[in-house]
Amino acid sequence: MADHALTRIAHLGSLASRVGQEVAVSDWITVDQPMIDLFADATGDHQWIHVDAERAAQGPFGRTIAHGFLTLSLLPRMAASALHIDDVHMGINYGLNRVRFPAPVPVDSRLRGHFKLLAYEPIAGGAQLTMEVTMEREGGDRPVCVAESVSRRFV
Repeated sequence: MADHALTRIAHLGSLASRVGQEVAVSDWITVDQPMIDLFADATGDHQWIHVDAERAAQGPFGRTIAHGFLTLSLLPRMAASALHIDDVHMGINYGLNRVRFPAPVPVDSRLRGHFKLLAYEPIAGGAQLTMEVTMEREGGDRPVCVAESVSRRFV
């Protein structure tokens, strides 16, 4: 069940006036050990801080932590739960301008994303949106990921 209302925008063009504003917040996502293990298997990154609970308990974080790229990979899921633009029929990931991981994601953390529109650029058939996505950890004092995500949306 969602713990917030999905932000619905009727027309893509109406976002042009919202540059500089937070436009949406995602649902919470729990990052558990099975998710971390599946990501390790998919990427081949089996570093002990991610997958060895016993060794990680003695390590710098006191338990396993999620991969930074796993955290980043949650961005599309967060975006889908945060924002829907009614007249958009297709969106594509165009890239990232900047990504940082200021704090670790300990196993069983709950994360959510805050989406701030940094730029709206008209393109043929739609617009290119640059969003600053700040992922917070429930109970954390620093973001776990801050990324500038660039997408293209077509009407």
